[in-house]
This record gives sequence, C-alpha cells and structure tokens, in this order.
Amino acid sequence: MAYQVLARKYRPQRFADVVGQDHVTVTIMNALTQQRIAHGYIFSGHRGIGKTTIARILAMALNCRNTIGSEIRPNAEPCEVCESCTEIRAGNAVDVIEIDAATNRGIDEIRELRDAARYRPSRDKYKIYILDEAHQITDAAFNALLKTLEEPPDHIVFMMATTQPEDIPQTVRSRCQHFSFHAVKLVDILGQLRSIATQEGIHADDAALALLAEAGDGSMRDALSIMDQAIASAPTEDGVARLDASQIRELMGTVPNAVFERILEAVDANQSAEVITVANQLLDAGNSPAQLARQCVRYLRNCVIAKISNLNPDGSNLDGPAAELLQISPDEQRRAARSASLFSEEELTRFLQTMLRTFDELGYRQEQRFHFELGLLKLVHLRRLLPIEEVLSKFSATPAAAATSTRPPSSGAAKPSTTSSPSASVRSSPAFAPMQASPRAAAPVAPPPPPPILPQPPALPPVATAPKAAAPAPEPLKASVTTATLAPAEPDAPHFYSEMRETSPKTAVPVQEAAPEPTAATPNREVLPDIYAAATVVESDPPVVVPVSELAPAMQPAAASSSVDTDHLQQAAVDALMAARSQTTAADAIVDSDLSLTGKTLTVQTQLSKTMLPMVINAEAEKIIRLAIQAVSPGVTVTLLPTTTAAKAAATKKPRAAASGSAQARAMEHPIVQEAQRLFNAEIRNVIDLTPNE
Repeated sequence: MAYQVLARKYRPQRFADVVGQDHVTVTIMNALTQQRIAHGYIFSGHRGIGKTTIARILAMALNCRNTIGSEIRPNAEPCEVCESCTEIRAGNAVDVIEIDAATNRGIDEIRELRDAARYRPSRDKYKIYILDEAHQITDAAFNALLKTLEEPPDHIVFMMATTQPEDIPQTVRSRCQHFSFHAVKLVDILGQLRSIATQEGIHADDAALALLAEAGDGSMRDALSIMDQAIASAPTEDGVARLDASQIRELMGTVPNAVFERILEAVDANQSAEVITVANQLLDAGNSPAQLARQCVRYLRNCVIAKISNLNPDGSNLDGPAAELLQISPDEQRRAARSASLFSEEELTRFLQTMLRTFDELGYRQEQRFHFELGLLKLVHLRRLLPIEEVLSKFSATPAAAATSTRPPSSGAAKPSTTSSPSASVRSSPAFAPMQASPRAAAPVAPPPPPPILPQPPALPPVATAPKAAAPAPEPLKASVTTATLAPAEPDAPHFYSEMRETSPKTAVPVQEAAPEPTAATPNREVLPDIYAAATVVESDPPVVVPVSELAPAMQPAAASSSVDTDHLQQAAVDALMAARSQTTAADAIVDSDLSLTGKTLTVQTQLSKTMLPMVINAEAEKIIRLAIQAVSPGVTVTLLPTTTAAKAAATKKPRAAASGSAQARAMEHPIVQEAQRLFNAEIRNVIDLTPNE
C-alpha cells in the first residue's frame, strides 16, 4: 500500500476522536439520539480543524445500518463495521456525494445536483451531498438551490463546509443549521502530536513537539503536515527518527525566541549598537527580514499578553488566565514574562504597533533589510519617550504663573507674550501679535505707530476774520456770504471728514488746516493730515475766507464716512480667503456682507443664518479674516453677525465686490466693461472664467 501522510492516516473516524470541537460533536450526537435530523448543515471555521471530517462522520452515522442503542452501536457513534460505514470511510459510497464547490461552482452543476436530488438513494437511508469550499459557489447557483434547501425531499441532507461563511448568502444560511468551529488549542494539538509520535515510534522531545504545535497555529492538519516533513528530514538513530528543536527551526526557517529576548534586553538598556549587531547576525545567517518581523510581532504579542495577565517571570502562576491566552509552551511563557517585566504595558503596545507597521512595509519595500533594522531602532527611540501624563504633570499651571502670564507690559509698544502650554510651545512673532494680545487685559494697549507724514499743501491766502467790536472797522465790502454747516459728530470716528451742506447756491471752498496733535485723551486715535472742515466764504476781490473755528467755535469735528476703509478691509479679507483656496465659500460670504467700523471694532453683518454662519465661516476661515484685517489695521477686532431681515433686504441692492486677481476683477478692469457700466449703469453679476487650467 502506498504511503499515507499523517493527516490522512490519523484522520478521526468517530466523533470522540475529533480534538477541540466538543461543542459541535456533542450537539450532533444529541440530535442523532433524538432523531432531530436537519436537512442542511453549514460547518465553518479555520482550515484543518475538522469540518470535512465531521461531515463524513455525520454521513456515516446517518447511514449506519445498526440502530442507536443496539449491542454493536450503543450510542450515536457510527459502528464502523457495517457495509455503509466502510464504504463511506473508503470514499466510494454511492449515496454520499462529495463535491468540490470550488470547481463545480456554476449554475449548470447546481441544476444537475438539484435534478439528481429528486431521486431516492440507491441503498442507504439518506442521499447526502457534502459541498466543500461552499463559499465559492456563485450567487446564481445558490439561488437555484434555494427552493431545494427550503423544501427538500425527506431523503436529502446537504452539508456545506466553508472557511468564509460570510460569503454564503443569508437566504441560504437561514435555511441551514450553522456550526462555527474553533481553532484547536495548543494543548490539544500537543497531545495529539505526542500520541502520533508514540504510535509511529519516533523520539521527539517536548521542545520539538511544542514548536510543531505552535507552527500549526490552531490547525491540526498544518501541524501534522509540518511533523511529517520534520520526520522525513530528521536524523535517525538505530533506524528511529529523532526530532529536536534546532532541526525543526532550521526546517521552518525560524529563529529561537531567545534572540528576541536579547533584543528587548538591549532596548531596555538603550543599546542601539547591540540591537543592530543581533539583527546583522540574523540577516547574515540567511533569515528573511519579513519572517523575522513576523516572529518579532508574535513575540511582542506574547509579551503584551503576559503583561496584561500579570504572568510572573518565574512561572509560578502559569495555570492562570495566561495559560488560556498564551498558546505557547511553558518555557516560552516564562520567556515572554521575563521580557514583559522590563517594560510597561504602554511601551509594549507601542513596540507591537511599530513592528506591525514595519512588517506591513516590508511587503512593498525593495531594501527590506534596511527597513527591518530601522524598525528595531525605533524600539530604542520609543524607549526614550516620556509618557504624556508625565509631560502634562510638569506643565501644570499654578496661580502665580497664571498671574504672571496675564500681566500687561510695563511700557512701550505691546509685546506678544509667549505662554507655555502642555500641548505645544508658542513662538511669538510680529504677525501673530494681535492674536496673542488678551482683550480682557486691564491696561490700555499702546497705540500703533503714526502714519507717515504727508507733504503739506501750498500756503493759502491770508485768512481774515469777521469784524470785531474792539478792532477798527475795515472798509465795507460788497459781497454775498455762503455758509456751510458741519454734520453732527459721531463718537470715536476713525477719520475726521466732515460733510458740507450748502445753504445757498454758492459753492463752499474747502480749507485745509493743520492736523491737531494727539492728546492724552485720544492716545489710540489715528489723525490724518488732510482734515477738511466746512467754512464760510465771502466773495470779494480779493476773496476772504473765514475758517469754521471763528464762525462756530463750539462745534466738534464731524464723524467721517468709513466706506473707503471698510471696503479696503473687506477686500483684504476676501483676498486672504481666496489665497487659502479651500475657503472660497467663506470669501463669497464676506463679499456679500456689510462691514461697519466703530472705533476699533469691525462689525461684519453677513447674509448667513445663525445655523449656517459657523459652517460657512469656520474657525480656520475666521482666523484668516482676523489676520488679514489686523495686518491692514492693527488693533481692530472683528465681530461676525448672522443675517437679519433688514440685512437681507439691503443685500439685494448691494453690488458684489470682486477678489483681486480673479476673473471678475479682470473683467471689471476692462475698458469696454467700464464704458458699458458708465453708459447703461450696468452691474456685473456672474463672470465665467474659460481660461484653461495649466
């Protein structure tokens, strides 16, 4: 007879022989005893854990010719001696059809299966279909099988084995009993390997069997396949193969975990050279960087679990929760506990995350060696980092420090203060000085530097005043007098431009007076050199101009219109938002807004509702607006207001401003467009930029 691999030779033939799936075998045996046979089963789980094996054992139990409770068959286990059991075990039973669904996955194959299912079994009690890798069946084929699964004949039983149950349609899963298989535990795999080694007459130490069990990774078939390969490559003594740990590691291309324990000890000692030396030895020995990274990830995971479960380095509590969480041998559990004792749980978590990222990067990097070494060096660097809690505790603010940080400057211009914070350090700069100044400071803010002094206008003719009682009477003049009065003054007006209202057909002549010097009462007021005041003009030859100070000394300087300045501030804000590229919507909102400047407060009356205002002009856009406006006019505070009914009505009559450099701005500068605006009083509403993007 040809040689059979261990996975086939020692395949279970009874429910009791299946390792690690008691929750499935007990349920099925109880259902057989109670004659509660379902017409459809789905067995799902990891590879090599007994799905197809249990399907075959269930088929043997269903078609066994001996009844349950008889002398040959005392329980629900198959008798294994009748003709049906032997044929199913040999794989040549007529009424048990095993189909590879990965190959026969189309609708035509399923139609043939559905047609053949209408016929009764040739000899046995049930006609059983075992569909392996059932998730490979197409959706159309599953739909063709739905009616048969919902109302099958009494003699049909479907069994579907799959590793991906989520790929099976929900309509199919709802018509079957679903059994989810578990990964086989390390202890169960180790016991099965030890039993097989004894039956095969192979000398194997516990370390070698533990390595084989760990290599199985929860799959009994994988562990048996590696064991079969290890037996073939093992040296023999007196015709008997001997398995040892070093030979198995060399066969699998792995390194002992003692190497990674040494690496973590070097990381704890902050020895980068030792880490690189060990990595160089491993790589020069021919080990793959990807395989080493995989092993390092597994070892770090075991260290994290050992730390969480409070596993003692001496192994005194190996019977606790660590034994369930760590599917490794007792020696490896103690090794992981020793490494875990060197670090905190947070540090081990960061190490694991770093190595996981390194392992992912090795899949698409050309110089895998360099990236693996870099990943190990990152572990040393991470060791030097301080926990965020410790950093925050060092920057805890005290009342004295808080008072010092809010103290205003003693003299001179306002200086931006640099305040330490737990999250970031702020470096002061002149551009951010307006943002750093606290609006709640008790001391007044120093005034901005005065504007440059403009050249004085040419001297006017001598100014004569009206005749007074004490002075000698001048020669009488024949003249008509035109009087212009001042508009009422507005408080805290930024510029002193007075508006003249004529009271006669004659034209008033503006008189330029010298700019008043700033006083202590108005330290922050910006005084422009060109202050226009209304005057009284006396027509004569030569003309006599009477200043307003002589006519109405009690009058105050009138508040000037701030439309020019607000337009300039509005244009600066729009340009800054357009330059940000991601704030074009906010720029449109500022274009549609009404700006009013009162003292050092700029009120922006937007056309947005209270709900839409923070969404359109978000925190970033508001920051850009404040920086742009304060760059033009330092010290100005910006207030954004939602729309009102009056603001909506005014917005319908206000022309939209254009951002500098935009297509609309270029269109408005064109002479033809300007001529059209002059002739027809036209307004540009929409401009489409057809310039191709480069």
